[in-house]
Amino acid sequence: MQPSMQDFYAPAGTGPLDQADGLRRLFGGRRSHVLPLVANPHVAFSGLVLDRLAAVLAAHGREVLVVDAGALSPLPHELARVDLGACVERLSPRVSYLPARGLPTLHVDTRGSAAGFIDAVQCAAPQAEIVLLHAEGQDLARIFRRRPARPLLIGADHPESIKHAYANLKLLARRCELMTFDLLLSASRLSPRARSIGASLAECADRFLGATLLHTALIDPAGALDQAPDDALSAMLAAQLALDDGLAPAPAAAGFMPPRPASQNQNRPAYP
Repeated sequence: MQPSMQDFYAPAGTGPLDQADGLRRLFGGRRSHVLPLVANPHVAFSGLVLDRLAAVLAAHGREVLVVDAGALSPLPHELARVDLGACVERLSPRVSYLPARGLPTLHVDTRGSAAGFIDAVQCAAPQAEIVLLHAEGQDLARIFRRRPARPLLIGADHPESIKHAYANLKLLARRCELMTFDLLLSASRLSPRARSIGASLAECADRFLGATLLHTALIDPAGALDQAPDDALSAMLAAQLALDDGLAPAPAAAGFMPPRPASQNQNRPAYP
């Protein structure tokens, strides 16, 4: 909901200016988990990957915000420069979407850090428990220069996509000293190469960079959106969410997160 003109001139201290401001006051003390997803132009179904991850997390009662800031992502609304919260789109009861191409560079400070973009996003959507930040490797390197994270690489069943994934792994390892990664493959479950792709990437990361590829999971573009996640994806997400709590990676299990009370009407988002 966009504020009316008189709201901008309301006296200070008279209460929330709009619904987003009220949420900021309510959730101001809570910080969301930020999951960096490294954009890959060689993956044809990256939008489906975002859709699938958001749906799985929402099905377990989490409030999810997808921040889509890749080079091929939609441009943000013109209001994004002055009111980022007004540009957040509600797609389902627990999933919101923010088109954000180019926005991270607006938050680069004099030291080359764009960490302020995360603060801006969390302020714009304070109710979000998980932020799926889909962005280019260069932008993520600026955002996570001094912030701990385990980037999630996206790949597909062809060489160019894996070369691009490795290039971004190398970039983040060298510029941010991030040394653990996960890999999400957008490929058919019948692919004879899916298993070896993760093993090859893990070997290169270890041999040439000293980095570790911890988890590899597969999302089949032809699969149903409402199907239960497999053990590999469950283990990956459980370990990602455990990072904030300093916990050891959880074992693979279909119920990787304790379900929270949620609406039974879990509409599935569809991203541009």
